[in-house]
Amino acid sequence: MKLRTGFAALLAAATMIAAPASAQDYPDHPVEFIVPWSPGGGSDTLMRLIAGNIAPYLGTEMPIINMPGVGGTVGLREASRRANDGYTISQVHEGLLVATETGITDLAWDDFEPIALMTSSPQYLVVHPTEDYSDFEEFVTYAKAHPGEITMGVTLGGVPHLHAAMIEQAYGLQFQYVGYEGTGERVRALVGGNLDAAIGDISSSKQFVDNGDLQFLAVGSTERAAEAPDVPTFAELGADLELQVTRGIVMPKDAPQEARDKMEAALEELSKDETYIEQTNNAGAAVMFRGQEAYSAYLAKLDETVKSLSEVLAP
Repeated sequence: MKLRTGFAALLAAATMIAAPASAQDYPDHPVEFIVPWSPGGGSDTLMRLIAGNIAPYLGTEMPIINMPGVGGTVGLREASRRANDGYTISQVHEGLLVATETGITDLAWDDFEPIALMTSSPQYLVVHPTEDYSDFEEFVTYAKAHPGEITMGVTLGGVPHLHAAMIEQAYGLQFQYVGYEGTGERVRALVGGNLDAAIGDISSSKQFVDNGDLQFLAVGSTERAAEAPDVPTFAELGADLELQVTRGIVMPKDAPQEARDKMEAALEELSKDETYIEQTNNAGAAVMFRGQEAYSAYLAKLDETVKSLSEVLAP
């Protein structure tokens, strides 16, 4: 009996030694950040700003590992396979929801634990100036009278395609889609008069709007953008639409709640950091924090919209 008791005590002691640090000690070593995009791109730049400023709030470093490929799904696949101990995070945006619905990946947003939405890049409906319409209301009237005639520049099967389809659905319109690889390419086509309209952003389009070559009709942010204060939101124009490229942080499924909460709190504090805000603005985005609950609700609502537009988005 004494032998058994002694063995049990040794086993218990060994278990305590081998057990991981408690959630109260989280994080006790660096948290790896899998960025599923190539170095130098928009997502990579914005995520490096998070990683470079988080240490005072999280209490540890956040080394970045770039894993690009297949629209960001290669890195996300790796992140989904990592231990769900809170020491791996990754980044998603609306492209994952589109990739899921169009069959590019079998991963879905709820295969992860959403921690916090961090940045937003509002998207605009941009048009080539014409006598057919001078504002959004006239654009809608003209589009309804000429179904399928307005040529709309998008990335077919991508987020711009989703955003244009959301406008179609909300206002009962029908566009003729023209595919381009990137925002710059379709904006140049718009400036050249080869398109009627496109989905664009401030960094790609504002210079052309300022000199009169293009016109912003509406913005997809929840409030008017400081960079274009005269442009109405879709909400002002009668539709519950958010047309934004948002970038948020996720953890592998079933990561400890304590780790999720501590990461969320650190990111919320970072979102108030003036240096981080300025750096993010200089990179062409805005800081827009939403915590676990609000970020999950945003993704769930958008996912319903993407599913309702699956036939439009199908390649």
